[in-house]
Amino acid sequence: MTKGRLEAFSDGVIAIIITIMVLELRVPHGADVTALRPLLPVFLSYVLSFVFLGIYWSNHHHLIHAIKHVSGGVLWANLHLLFWLSLTPFVTAWMGENPFTAWPVALYGVVLFFSSVAYFILVRVLLAVHGTDSALAAALGSDFKGKISVVIYAAAIPMAFWNSWFSCALYVLVAALWLVPDRRIEKALIT
Repeated sequence: MTKGRLEAFSDGVIAIIITIMVLELRVPHGADVTALRPLLPVFLSYVLSFVFLGIYWSNHHHLIHAIKHVSGGVLWANLHLLFWLSLTPFVTAWMGENPFTAWPVALYGVVLFFSSVAYFILVRVLLAVHGTDSALAAALGSDFKGKISVVIYAAAIPMAFWNSWFSCALYVLVAALWLVPDRRIEKALIT
């Protein structure tokens, strides 16, 4: 399989995941703006998940463009990432329907945690295929944001049983950390 097919397949899966999430947004039964109030937690959960999926899509895009070829291990590592991302609509809906209560927030964090671990594994498999002296390795550097994200998620999961709003704030912190454009790969490949 070429890297283009891998990217196209991954793009399609992520698009389907986002489509499933948006289909969970239900039309309110009332005709005034107060009918939207009960939907606010559902909408906020959707926005957070949409941002996370967008971050993964963008970084995956850059990652795949930085490589020359894929191997069987890369395919499986990529499927592992897509598996965890595919659980996003479920945990998003559960968290939105049960406004930020402990178990839904914790399980949301579990999916975020394992998605970040799966992405980390994908990066490591790609580095194993392309070598530590490759342009990809130079572009990724120490991957501080990737490592700190895993740590924050790991802390946020048990935190949900103490203060679920604080856990959600940690999830937003990770999203904000990644919303700042990560141009390591672009810089390494252009220069």
